[in-house]
Amino acid sequence: MDLGKEAVTTKGVDGVKTLTYEIVITDGVETSRQLVSEEITTKVVDEVTSVGTRKPPPPPDPQPDCDPNYEGACVPIDSDVDCAGGSGNGPSYVQGPVRVVGSDIYDLDRDGDGIGCDR
Repeated sequence: MDLGKEAVTTKGVDGVKTLTYEIVITDGVETSRQLVSEEITTKVVDEVTSVGTRKPPPPPDPQPDCDPNYEGACVPIDSDVDCAGGSGNGPSYVQGPVRVVGSDIYDLDRDGDGIGCDR
């Protein structure tokens, strides 16, 4: 369970004890009472509550919007995208290879084989 969450894992139950007495009544008035037996007819069940200690993982870093003209790697949508490690000046870069599935608007596929940043 996540940190701070609580859940009842065992519901508590009250116990029941049955007492049996021998009662003597004389002229309609109780004159004596003696305990004959004592029996636990329902055992007490303690309520158990579990408290979570797991720290949930942090949310993933938001992914940049990826250009739908490319597949295989996220090509960010920007004013210019170049292949990482190449001679381009960005401002954004993509680690290839990437497959061109639409218009090669960033000219990543210089040799026209459908695969960009493959050098």
